[in-house]
Amino acid sequence: MLNKMNLRSLNKPLIFSLSLLILASSCKKDPKASVTPVPTTPTPVVASRSDLTKDSIYLYAKETYYWNEGMPTYAVFNPRGFGSNEAVLNAIIALPGTNKPTDKYSFLDDGSVSSSLGGVSGDFGFSVFYNASPSSDLRIKYVSPNSPAATKALKRGYRITKLNGRTDLSSSVSANIDFVGSAVFGSAATVSMTVLKPDGSSEDVTIGRASYSNNPIFLTKILNVGTKKVGYIVYNSFTTNSRDALTTEIGKFQAAGVSELIVDLRYNGGGSVATSDVFTNLVAPAAYNGQVMYTTYWTKTMQDGNAKILSHQPLLDAQGKLQNFTGGVNGVYATYADIDYRPTKSAGNVENFEKVGSAEFKKIYFLVLSGTASASELLINSLKGVMPGDIKLIGQKTYGKPVGFFAIKIDKLDLYVPQFETKNQKNEGGYYSGMAVDYTVSDDVTKDFGDPTERLLAAALSYSEKGTFSISNIPSKIASVSGMSAFETERLNEVFDKKVFKGMVDDKLKLKKQ
Repeated sequence: MLNKMNLRSLNKPLIFSLSLLILASSCKKDPKASVTPVPTTPTPVVASRSDLTKDSIYLYAKETYYWNEGMPTYAVFNPRGFGSNEAVLNAIIALPGTNKPTDKYSFLDDGSVSSSLGGVSGDFGFSVFYNASPSSDLRIKYVSPNSPAATKALKRGYRITKLNGRTDLSSSVSANIDFVGSAVFGSAATVSMTVLKPDGSSEDVTIGRASYSNNPIFLTKILNVGTKKVGYIVYNSFTTNSRDALTTEIGKFQAAGVSELIVDLRYNGGGSVATSDVFTNLVAPAAYNGQVMYTTYWTKTMQDGNAKILSHQPLLDAQGKLQNFTGGVNGVYATYADIDYRPTKSAGNVENFEKVGSAEFKKIYFLVLSGTASASELLINSLKGVMPGDIKLIGQKTYGKPVGFFAIKIDKLDLYVPQFETKNQKNEGGYYSGMAVDYTVSDDVTKDFGDPTERLLAAALSYSEKGTFSISNIPSKIASVSGMSAFETERLNEVFDKKVFKGMVDDKLKLKKQ
C-alpha cells in the first residue's frame, strides 16, 4: 500500500508554461506602391511565477476535475486574467457541469492538510461552540489528546467566561463571533481564558500553540444497558497513524463481550480512505468477507488514461522516495499518470470486505452532525450497503461529501479538487446534500463525551435498551434545552470550522503493471 501522506516531501513538480506570442504589426502599405514588409521576430511573453501557477490550477482541473466535462478552453477561460489563485479556483467551482452539485469541496492549501492527516497538528488543540443562540454561553467543544490544551486539563463542556481579556462573548453580536474565531483558530502564539467548570470552580489558563502528535481517539468506554454491554468510541479524524490504535480499541470491546457499538463521528471531517477501510473491516460482520464494500469512480478523463498532465506529479513510495517505473508515462519514475483509474478490481478501485479481528456487533449507532463528512460518510455508507437495518444515525444531517481527491502539488500550493466518487455494494452514493438521520437531536456541548445524559448518546442508549429513540431519561431541565437554528449553526460553523479539513484522500492507489 502506497502511503501518500508524505506529500509535503514531494520534489517541486513541473509547472506548465503557456507562452503567448505578441505579433508585431507590419508597415502600412502605400496605396500607390507595393512595399514588402520587413519580417520581424515574435517577442515571447515571459510568464511570471504567478501566471504559471494560475495556468496550472486551470490545466490540472481541465484533466482531473470530476465535473470537467464541457470546461472552456484555455483561451476562453484565460486563467491569467484573474487577480489571484483563489479567484481562478472559484471561477472553476462556479462553472456549470452535468449533474454537478454545489462544489463546496475544492480548495487550495499550504501543506497543513497533509501534515494533519499524517497525525501531526500545530495549534492549541481545542475547539469551541455556543450552547444556544443568542447567548454568551461559549463552551469548549472538544480537546485533542496530547495537545497544549490537554496539558492544561481542559475538558469538553467547560464554559469560557473570559477570552483574551474580553467578557462580552455573546454570539448575538457578529463582531464577537469573529473575535472568538480569531482568538481560538487564528495564528496567535497564545490564547488566554477563564473557564468555569461543572463543579462551579473557575480557572485562568494560558495556552501556547505547539506541534503535537494527534490522537483522534478521544475516548473509549463500555456502557451497561440492561444485560448488554455497549461500546462507545469518539473518533475525530481518519489519520494514518491511528490504525493500530483502532484495532486495539475494537479488540478490547470484543474481549469484554460488547455486542453493540456507538461510534461518535459528530466532528469527524474525514481523512485517509485506507484508514476508513481499516475501521470498516474492524466493525463489519465476518459474514460479508469477500463481498464488495464500495467502488471508486474516478474522473472519466483519468479512467481513459487521458490525464497526461499527471505525469508531472511524482508518486513517492512509503519512504517518500521516487519509484523507478520504466514502463510508465515518462519511462523514468512513477507518477500519478501511471495509476490505473478504471472502476475494476484489478485496478484496485473495487474494495472488498476483509474482516480484521473477531469483533461482531449486532447493531452500530453513528452519532453525527453537519461536521461529519467524507471518510466518515464512506464508513457509514459502506456498512449500510450490507447491514442497513442494523445501522442507525442519530443527531443531524451529515455534511454530504461522497467525493474525494489527492493533493496536486503546484509550486508552494496543494490543489484539492474532487476526482472520484464512491458507491457502496448496492450502488448507493450521491449524498451531496448529506445523509439523513434516523433520529434528530441537537448537540449538547455542556456535557463531556461519554456522559449518558448527553443528548446524542442518550438517544443511542435508549434505542439499545427499548428499541425506540428517546431522551426522556434525561432530566427535563436538560432535555428541554433548545438547539440553535440551522442558520445560526451554519453561521458559527463558517467561522469556527473554517480550517477543519473535510475530505477523503485516496492513499492506496495502484500502479499499472509494467
